[in-house]
Amino acid sequence: MFAKTIAEYQSEGRSPEIIFWVGCAGSFDARAQKVTKTLCEILQKAGVEFAILGEEERCTGDPARRAGNEFLFQMTASMNIETLNMYGVKKIVTACPHCFNILKNEYPALGGNYEVVHHTQLINDLIKEGKLKLQGGAEFKGKRITYHDSCYLGRANDVYEAPRELLAALDVDLVEMKRSRKNGLCCGAGGAQMWKEDEPGEKRINIERAEEVIGTGANAVAANCPFCITMLQDGLKAKEQNEQVPVYDLSEMILSKMII
Repeated sequence: MFAKTIAEYQSEGRSPEIIFWVGCAGSFDARAQKVTKTLCEILQKAGVEFAILGEEERCTGDPARRAGNEFLFQMTASMNIETLNMYGVKKIVTACPHCFNILKNEYPALGGNYEVVHHTQLINDLIKEGKLKLQGGAEFKGKRITYHDSCYLGRANDVYEAPRELLAALDVDLVEMKRSRKNGLCCGAGGAQMWKEDEPGEKRINIERAEEVIGTGANAVAANCPFCITMLQDGLKAKEQNEQVPVYDLSEMILSKMII
């Protein structure tokens, strides 16, 4: 799925409606790359003019700040802000809640002021505006689906309804886990935990969460974060349920029901 860079747009004397911030996971992780391609396809089919930064995009610095390396965060963020401001970027969409949170809430202190939306919010708006048409039936209609609230989209930014409205548009049978919304359980990867060794304990957090998923009797679990997807898949695999209970990004579910 081809996406133009903002530099290519500007060389044509044009500006895109929105910048798609791909993120480290969306660029380099094989599973998250599928979500990147899916979101590009959805935006193109909806007629949204978007661009990526391409090789000019760096890590947001979120893992560095969460791990306590403030100097690395400030350096990385400042370079990103310089690039974004140089191109006059106004609006950003990302499929990563970690990128979403730091771009939206922490970049302004360094001079990076942008309208930042998560891809579930943007897709939901496109459906409401009639720019995305969904067909009846589809593979998820009536299926028992549970939804995992990621920490940085949920508790950190109070985004609970947009993802659930997408599930409603899919006509699924949404079954909530006992710990959801403001009481949702972390997948185990937040706060830079993805990059460190396990601490002593009786059980990994993603195993605990996978057990809650299994306990709902769901046919699949919907997520909105590349790190959550990895942790949920690993937890379900450890419980030997990864084939019975697949993990989908919400955008992948929406694409399956779109009228081409």
